[in-house]
Formats: sequence, structure tokens, C-alpha cells
Amino acid sequence: MPLSKPLKRPHRILAFIAIALAVLVLLVGLAPASAAGRLSEFLEQAQPSEMIPGSDRFGELQGDPPVVPVYRGEELTGYVYLNADFTSSVGYSGKPIYILVGIDKAGVIRGFRLVAHSEPIVLIGIPEERVVAALNSLIDKDLGRVAAGAERHPQVDIVSGATVTVLVMGDSIVRSAVKLIRSGRLGEGEFAEAGDADEHEEDRELDLSKQEVRDWQSLLGDGSVRSLRLTVGEVTQAFRQAGHAEAADRPESPAPDDLFIELYVAPVSVPTIGVSLLGERGYERLRQKLEDGQQAIIVAGDGAYSFKGSGYVRGGIFDRIELLQEGEGIRFRDRNHTRIGDLAADGAPKLREIALFIVPEDFDFEVTEPWELQLLVQRSFGARDKASLPFNLGYSLPDRYMVAEPAAAPARPTAAAEATPPAPATVNLGAGSAGEPETEEEELWKRIWAMNTVSVGITAAALLVLTAIFFFQDWLVRRPLLFTWVRRGYLLFTLVWLGWYANAQLSVVNILTFTNSLMTGFNWEFFLSAPLIFILWAAVATGLLFWGRGPFCGWLCPFGALQELTNTVAKALKVPQITVPFGLNERLWPIKYIIFLGLFGLSFYSLALAEVLSEVEPFKTAIILKFARDWPFVLFALTLLSAGLFIERFYCRYLCPLGAALAIPGRIRMFEWLKRWPECGSPCQRCAKECPVQAIHPEGQINVNECIYCMHCQELYHDDHRCPHMIQVRLKREKFQALSSPATRSGGPARPAISHKGIPVERPDAVSRPTT
Repeated sequence: MPLSKPLKRPHRILAFIAIALAVLVLLVGLAPASAAGRLSEFLEQAQPSEMIPGSDRFGELQGDPPVVPVYRGEELTGYVYLNADFTSSVGYSGKPIYILVGIDKAGVIRGFRLVAHSEPIVLIGIPEERVVAALNSLIDKDLGRVAAGAERHPQVDIVSGATVTVLVMGDSIVRSAVKLIRSGRLGEGEFAEAGDADEHEEDRELDLSKQEVRDWQSLLGDGSVRSLRLTVGEVTQAFRQAGHAEAADRPESPAPDDLFIELYVAPVSVPTIGVSLLGERGYERLRQKLEDGQQAIIVAGDGAYSFKGSGYVRGGIFDRIELLQEGEGIRFRDRNHTRIGDLAADGAPKLREIALFIVPEDFDFEVTEPWELQLLVQRSFGARDKASLPFNLGYSLPDRYMVAEPAAAPARPTAAAEATPPAPATVNLGAGSAGEPETEEEELWKRIWAMNTVSVGITAAALLVLTAIFFFQDWLVRRPLLFTWVRRGYLLFTLVWLGWYANAQLSVVNILTFTNSLMTGFNWEFFLSAPLIFILWAAVATGLLFWGRGPFCGWLCPFGALQELTNTVAKALKVPQITVPFGLNERLWPIKYIIFLGLFGLSFYSLALAEVLSEVEPFKTAIILKFARDWPFVLFALTLLSAGLFIERFYCRYLCPLGAALAIPGRIRMFEWLKRWPECGSPCQRCAKECPVQAIHPEGQINVNECIYCMHCQELYHDDHRCPHMIQVRLKREKFQALSSPATRSGGPARPAISHKGIPVERPDAVSRPTT
């Protein structure tokens, strides 16, 4: 009869490794980092002529924050400073990006040099030259005009895959230059006077004594809430006019009149606006969070495009919106963000995304002065290509919320900024700018699911088929030829359709992102925006309760299917197979657990860095990008596949962090579906020797942490020509039949024959009685 044996697992070893890594990560994360005195340190990496062309020497450090004068002979040509000394330059990695910037006396950027950073996508994924080249558009930019408010904040070119990093670098150069110019330290009288004027000007201030509840329409009507409405066709036309034809040919919807985004913005630190949009309790909670003079804004949106994006989930930065005022700008981080469910104002529409942002104290934001929210619209038009365009939504606080104060100095030169018109068809400031507030657009994730109805249906059907295979496994494995073709066909479907076509390859990055979102603000909409990934993870989570990691690793992983199918071809071509000694095999298993625990612990320190190091998974190269990638990644993936030709599922066995991550919760499975005989392991070793991934211990028990549920052992379990136990059962049955009488062999006693005078008489089927 079937026999289940207890499984031996290294509980204490894994627990010790996990705790040790967690402690190490905490210690590293708590280590202080000081940038004091780094300008002189980094200055050794640069030449005077590189910072300001024609210069030949550096002077001595001056002031605080420090700057270094640059000379041509005895003539002062400008200054060099470190961006991080003047403004925040924290990037995707959570650490500062250090850039030396050369600026002349007129406030024109003349050169820069990236001297230190921890950005993983620059260190590993994207050449540093591409990122630096994207910033070259800032060279020769007159930031004096930006500081004076005569020009908008300049934009840098976006590098696909490094959006956050490039934006942070560009913003830090511009913001630091504007602060230096306004300080008057460049020696030009115009900027020095502007800085002095800023100190004395105060002609309007917020009236905190007024607080009333107003409805949505009245807030829209007087400009308390401003809006930006764009259709898919308008965005497409903007990309075409900007010379991005490829992006223009990839609209979010085939209908040009479909809503691309309807964006609303308002300062909720203004009492009336805050209590109207957040409700009394919500406004009171916000007021308690704000420091004296600190401001907060609310951003809400609906349509096909998300103003939040997904960058904040991975790197903590909202890379699609930027708050701009007087030439300076800031991008919000996740710590500045609070998710809001609904607006409290009477008559307010139900919007898909509502976010409350508290403006950081280190950003000098005056709510009574004009400001803008810039929306960065991005479109992908290839495996790695992306185009972007900015759309600005301007805001001026209505006079009803302010009290006039006598001005002590000439007004700040912001009129030029107001006089500069925004791009056509991008900003609407009138009372009708709200569009149609009574129309409620369907949530984005629902539209995405509706657009992928066919793919969702195919995936659901495939999961039902797999469920049937598992529940009727005994019937299938008794027919080895049929089961072989069923399994190969399913693996081919997983590789070609699920992997290469639908790109539904799960990754350890999904686990790291999910864990990080639980700590930084969980949002179902982000995970629902990828329907097939969501469905597969739901199926995998369910499968863990029944079968452990096997359903995914053995049936639903496209890269696993690629390994097994290529190994099948290799066996058909007589490629020699290497059998790893079980002792060595058992000692190689922990490698993947160590990789996973390392990535998991690292993700608490830097999710971005953990994502880059998760390239130990070749899934993106082999499945998502179909080997259309830089040669080191392709070489790595092909090396793993080549090893799999000789050792079946080499990567799955020893290196896969996702398999390790699934094996840990897979220990809670509720059922034991794989049957064993008492003879398994002692003396019979057939299953252990034929297991494709050597997941069966020589003593006979199956290690479900390593089992991919290929069911080969179940084929042997029922095979009375290969399984020694079943062979004995068959021989006994045949021997019993050979020794039994013919009557017994034929299935029952022979019927008596009736004859008359030696002639058989046929028996009537029924006895007929005479009738009278």
C-alpha cells in the first residue's frame, strides 16, 4: 500500500541565514554617510577646462556651501560646485548622485561631471555614457533666466529604463544652479539684487482665518481646483509634432477621442480647500502633520494614463509629476505621499487615483505665488525605447484665500513665467476645465482587463486544464505515452504562448516588489494592472496549498519549460547526460536559497539594487526580450541553457531564487499527492535514479522543496513492467492465473451442458408454460 515518509528540511540553517542577512542589512542601512568636504575630494577627478572651457586652474574653496572659483590665468571665468551641497540628489538607489557642475558668472551651465553614484541601472544595466549624454542638453543653458522666472525649468532627454535616475540628475543640476544664482554669490549684480529683493518681498499671505465647506462645482468655478484634460488623440498629435513618430503610432487606445487623462490639482493646506476636499477629520489630520509654513497639495486623476506610474513602488520616486515654482522643481517621494480614497466635496466625481502630497520643508514653496504641476507623459514603442513629453498645469491661488500686505520691495520677477504661454491644447484654466465631472470613467485596471479578455480567457482555460491533469493524474500516468505528449504539449504552450507571446513570466522581482509595497503603501491597482501576472500568482498561491512549488516550476514557468524542452531535444540527439552524485546535489541545493535570502534582505536596503542583482534570473533575457539584449545578458542565459543540455533543469535545481522563494511557503501544503510503496528506497532505487531533478532521496522520500511535479515517479508507481513492486504484483497475478483451473481463468464456472442421446439440446431463454 502507499506509504508517505517524513521529509527532512534544514529549518535551523535557513532561519539562521535569514536572520544573519537581515541583521547585516540593518547594520549597513544604519551606517552613516557623510558628504562633508567631498567637493575638494571630487575636484581631483576633474580638469578646469572640462568644467568651464578655456580655464586652466582652480582656486580655493569659498563659502558654505562651498564653491571653487575657476580661472583663466588671473581672470575669473566661473565656479565649480557639488550639486548635493545645494539640493537633494537622492536617486533611484536611495543614495545621493554626486555631480560637479561648472557655471559661469552669468549663470550659464558650461560643464559637468558625474563623479560618484550608486545607481544600479547605471552601474550594470545602462552605459553611463548614455545617461551623461542625456544631460548634455543642459550645457549652455542660461539658468539665470530660470532663476529670474523668465523661463521654465529646462527638461533633459529621457533614457528608457533609467527615467528616475536621469530626471533626478537633471533636476539636481538645475535646482542647485538656481539656488546658487539667487544667493548672489556669482558676483553679477543682477542676481545679487534679485536675491536681496526676494528677502524683502511679501505682498500677499494666506488668510488662515477663513474656513468654509464648498462643493465641487464652486471649487472648479473660481479656480480653487484646476484641471488638465487630454484625449488620446491630442497626446498622439503632440508626440508627432515633437518628432516622435514611433510613439505617435502606439496610442493607448485606437479611438482618438478616448480620455487619456483628466488631472486635477489643488493646495489642500489652504483651509477652505482642504476642509472641502478632505473633510473636517481629514483636514485636521493633515494640519497636525504639517509644520509651520509647510504646504500640501492634492493631485487626482482619471483616464488611461496614471500620473503615479509604477516608479514609486520600485524606487520610491513619483517620476511622472513635478512641482515647479520660480525655476525650481521637486519630485515627490513615497514618504511624502498619502493615498486618498474619495474626495469629500459634494458633487465630486469618483476618480481612479487621488494622492495627497506634503511638500518637503527643504523646498521653498510659496502657495500664494503661481506654481505649476508638470506631467511627464511617456510612451513605449519598442522593447527598450521610450519617448516622453511634458504637459504643464498652472495654478494661481484665488484672491479670496489671501490677505494683502504692503510690499517692501519690487515684486519678484515671476510675471515672465505667467506671460509664457503653455503648450497649446495642454492646459485649461477656465471654469469649464473640469470637463464633465458627472461622467465616471471605469478604473484603469478594469479597462486593461477588458482589453486582455482573450488572453485572460486562454490563461484561465490553461489553468483549468492543468488542474484537471493534477486531479486525474492517476488515470493519466497509467497511460505513459499519452501523458508524455500531454506534458510536452503543455510545456510548449507555456513557453511559446505564455512566455514569448504574452510575456507572463513570473519573477522574484514580483515578490520583492510585493513585500516592499506592504511597507510603503499597498495598492491593489498596481498589481491588477498586469492581468496575466496577477492570475498566475493567484494560481501559484493556491497551488502552494495543494502541491507546493511543483505546479509553477514544473508546468507554468516559461524558462523552466525552455530548459526541459531543450534537454529533451538533447537526449534525442544522444547528448550525454551528467548524473550529479546525490551528496553533491544535496549540497548545491542551498545556493538558490542563499541567493533569494540575499536579494530579499537587500531589498529592504535598496529595492532598486536588489532588482538589478535579480538579473541572476535569465527570464527577462530569454523570455521577455527573446534574447534581443546586450551580449553579456545573452551569453549568461545561453550558458545556463547549455548547462541544462547535460544536467536537466540545471538552473532550476541550483540557482533559481524564485523556486527557493516558492519552496519556503510550499511547506504548508495540505495534501500528499505523490504515492510511494514500502519498498521505495529500500531496496528499490529506480525512482531516485530516474527523477529528472534528483528530488528523491536514496532512502525513498520525495523532497517536495525540490520536486517540480513532473509525475515521472507516478508513472513508475503504476507501471507493472518497470516498478519492482508492481512487477511482483503482476508476476503473482500471472502465476495465480496459470495455476488456476480453466473455469477460473475464464472468469467463472462452466455452464452445464444438456443433451439428448448425445446431442446437445439448446436451452430456451425462458420456460414457456402451456396455456388453456
